[in-house]
Amino acid sequence: MDDTFDPVHGGQQLRLFNAHYDNYGFQPIVVFDGAGRFVAAVLRPARRPKGREIAAHLRRLIRTIREHWLRVEILLRGDGHYCAPEVLDLCRTHGVDFVFSLPTTRVLRRHVAPIEASTAARAQAADGARGRRFKEFHDAAASWSRVERIIARVEAGPFGCDSRFIVTRLTGGSGKAIYEKLYCARGQAENHIKVWKAHLAADRTSCSSAAANQLRLFLHAGAYWLMWTLRAALPKRSPWRRA
Repeated sequence: MDDTFDPVHGGQQLRLFNAHYDNYGFQPIVVFDGAGRFVAAVLRPARRPKGREIAAHLRRLIRTIREHWLRVEILLRGDGHYCAPEVLDLCRTHGVDFVFSLPTTRVLRRHVAPIEASTAARAQAADGARGRRFKEFHDAAASWSRVERIIARVEAGPFGCDSRFIVTRLTGGSGKAIYEKLYCARGQAENHIKVWKAHLAADRTSCSSAAANQLRLFLHAGAYWLMWTLRAALPKRSPWRRA
């Protein structure tokens, strides 16, 4: 699950100026599954989505999925701005697992201060060789309704120490496996979005009506499904499978 900026150059409905991109546009939320299949795309103004808005989209998406596959297990992955209290509560209410990035704060850094120091010392003793360690703990932001499992990835090298944090509802699995195998795979969503926009012109939302531009996203999603199906049908060693 991710959002992407879509610049526009007319008077389209829902367009909004985004200071980060210094342009008017949309910022649709796009969802792919773990295998790269297209799930959903929602047209919206070019601003960072807030927790209530994300939860509303996810509620409809979860309901639709469960109507067809009642017992399917759902795991959500996303950046830090998707880790809103409304989203965490929604996931727990509907039995949905999640792995979200967490913005680094002083409170989180205090949890890993000792391991940061020891990892940096090890890296320095090894002539700057990069070292990576993990730590787990339970904590909660002031806006959360309960404490959650937090995994810290601490990495030290010649350029200093870098710590990243994720929060998850998963109870099993090591922190290392969850971070490296589950969370880091989230980056594939960015690649899928690039393909969707570059090869299928999904950013051609030039209609004046928001409903028409949402329909365009649906049509581009259908085109992506055709492309994905053809790729999946090719032999595994075919270069066209990754083209």
